[in-house]
Amino acid sequence: MVEAVQGAGVVVTGAGGGIGAALARRFAAEGARVVVNDLDADKARSVAEEIGAVALPGDASSVVAEARHALGGTIDVYCANAGVGTGGSEAAGEEAWARAWDVNVMAHVRAAEALVPAWLERGSGRFVATVSAAGLLTMVGAAPYSVTKHGAYAFAEWLSLTYRHRGIKVHAICPQGVRTDMLDATGSVGDLVLRPTAIEPQDVADALFKGIEEDRFLILPHPEVAGFYQARAADPDRWLVHMNRIQQKWEESR
Repeated sequence: MVEAVQGAGVVVTGAGGGIGAALARRFAAEGARVVVNDLDADKARSVAEEIGAVALPGDASSVVAEARHALGGTIDVYCANAGVGTGGSEAAGEEAWARAWDVNVMAHVRAAEALVPAWLERGSGRFVATVSAAGLLTMVGAAPYSVTKHGAYAFAEWLSLTYRHRGIKVHAICPQGVRTDMLDATGSVGDLVLRPTAIEPQDVADALFKGIEEDRFLILPHPEVAGFYQARAADPDRWLVHMNRIQQKWEESR
């Protein structure tokens, strides 16, 4: 059992399935009191009933106040997990870009705005952002997703560097492919780039809890991402040439 989460009040957004459900199950198994949030009310209630949690269906951007009340006044851990895997190019459309930005970035910002004052007052709190390896690298065929996941990572990084000396712990989870409905929705590009090394949602939860125990900011369920990230930083042009070859391979496969 991870002592840091035993008895803690935990909120997991987008927890009706996939990574979110795996996180909710793991927190509950570790002795936390969990609030399960998801836009799909039936899925939220199903997971909550399974693990003995509280279901709060609805938009992740506005769940903090109600979740705090449901947990008796205090949120100890907030998992900003809800996200959208918007594909497409620069021409994806204003609506698609706006939705990706709102869900993948601004929902995190709004949650932090509601949580941080109380956490600073008491000197503790934990913010878990489900980002993506796309936030460190990029994703072929998915401009809105790649750009907004970069934003989500940048915001988590900013939270950590700004508040770590005041007791707020931040974790950024950056997996590659995970066997979820979102992976299925990526189609041929996901089959080419992500599916060959895809892991289970439970593997992501395991990686997070190992990171909590080790007090690490960056959580890499696919350890090889560290090497890719270093290669990108060391020689951006070489890395872009490599990624462009993947782009060409995808175009040829279509």
